[in-house]
Amino acid sequence: METFTLPVLVLIGIAAIAVLVIASNISVTKLVGIANYYHLSSTFMGVTVLSLATSIPEITSHLTASVKILNGTSDYSIASAIVLGSNIGSDVVQQTFILGLVVVLSGTLHFRKYFLTKSMLPMIMTSALCILLGVDGIFSRMDGAILFGLFIIYTYYLYVDERKHYKEEDNQPKSEKIANSIPTNSKQILRDSAVAVSMLGLTVLAATYVLSITEIVVARTGIGGSLIGVLTLGVASALPEFSTAMAGIRHKENGVSLGTLVGSNITNPLVAIGGGALISTYAVPDPVVAWDLPWATISGMILWIILILTKGKLKKVHAIYLMIMYFVYIIFRSLFFAVD
Repeated sequence: METFTLPVLVLIGIAAIAVLVIASNISVTKLVGIANYYHLSSTFMGVTVLSLATSIPEITSHLTASVKILNGTSDYSIASAIVLGSNIGSDVVQQTFILGLVVVLSGTLHFRKYFLTKSMLPMIMTSALCILLGVDGIFSRMDGAILFGLFIIYTYYLYVDERKHYKEEDNQPKSEKIANSIPTNSKQILRDSAVAVSMLGLTVLAATYVLSITEIVVARTGIGGSLIGVLTLGVASALPEFSTAMAGIRHKENGVSLGTLVGSNITNPLVAIGGGALISTYAVPDPVVAWDLPWATISGMILWIILILTKGKLKKVHAIYLMIMYFVYIIFRSLFFAVD
């Protein structure tokens, strides 16, 4: 691909991103049914299963970059900047623009008190922890172990809490379409699992192409890798979360929507950055620590404060504020933090 012109590379990149998003969405659909089969609440499913599934683009991009860093086929600094920028950029766009857009399109969303404590606070704390670990300019393997280990502990805590408080009568599918798509036997579970795994493999392949093309664009244009990650991969990687959140709204499963958007912002740093750092370590660009991560933390805190003051109700006027925050983030990022 080194000999391709820039327009051709861009077209190939767009096609690869499209494949990445479509394959991710198919795998998410199958995983939703499997989770329902095992009697998990929509909120738990969103925070854990769906957030992990919709974070597949970020996770595979990190794993692909880490392997290429180890075998010497990718530049350490550029590859690190691209995946870290796309990861944190995806988090910011999800908790500001996409959450706001979901509210604008659907109306008021209601957050339960326990959700603010068990999901939103961990989301904010995760971003803050990444600042502390990355301030020295590197995510070491020890940092990766801390992040990934916290994800395992947090998921186990949520599972124990779910088994303790789950009530089947409160978690029946509200949509006939969802109810009809839930597997009913082990054969259907195996079938849906096979489809999900196949789509994950296709996602990995697409992520490889996207990362390679982005590196070439960075080398030719001189634009910071983390900025390209924020503006392109970050937005594209958030599309599965957006489509899943809107599907939850359409099927009156608000727990799916809220759990996916918030849970993904926990999964992205802990699993994607943590897992990638365990493999290869990452060089942390200054803009990521100076702007991206602080903005993810602050915007999360502002969202949390709004929900506390409104007793868990997020209305369209609040959605507009969130969407404006995203554009402020992007404008300042482009003007003052364009170069790594």
